[in-house]
Amino acid sequence: MSWRDYEMIWKRQSPPVGALADVADLKATFEAKKRKLYAALKIRDYSEAGVGLLISPVFIYLWWQLGSAGWPIGIGVLLILGICLVFVRERFRVRRMQLGAEAPLLNKVESCLEELNHQRELLLSMWKWYLGPLAVAMALFGEAIRQSRPSWDISHDPLFRIGFGVFCGLLFWFAWEINRRAVRKQIEPRIVELKKLRDYLITSKD
Repeated sequence: MSWRDYEMIWKRQSPPVGALADVADLKATFEAKKRKLYAALKIRDYSEAGVGLLISPVFIYLWWQLGSAGWPIGIGVLLILGICLVFVRERFRVRRMQLGAEAPLLNKVESCLEELNHQRELLLSMWKWYLGPLAVAMALFGEAIRQSRPSWDISHDPLFRIGFGVFCGLLFWFAWEINRRAVRKQIEPRIVELKKLRDYLITSKD
């Protein structure tokens, strides 16, 4: 699965400046930035779910090749499909919550704020629903191969196991770090901007 999708969601937009943002500029650019946000989220959700659905049959075929000893692969595939379901659920949730073009600007801003807060929590908890299950799935795949001892298996080589463990550790750390950075530098400042715009819209109605 692609780790860069999360980071690219926020890089496609101008970096938010938080509380220093000009309200007039926030109001003028709100619609364009909202469209970019939702388009990027759609790309992320479809691509992540699609990759998971594409690779699952590959592992199922490997399970078939390994025979009964490959049973841990079945659990790993279920974990990957569970991750896919998270992204599918995200698509249904966004469709259910999105407002029409005729909705008042204040309602749109509040809806976008709710979405950004949701994305913030989603990224900060990705060890629970993404990285953790993926790590377990990878461990199960490796264990199935180790138990089956196919002719091409090199997992018993200590150097390979150490190298592969270090590689996976760095990969997972990198995924976690870029998501934390996206939250800190992109999502949270944008939340501050939209709160400022929301407060302006509320007070301007008085």
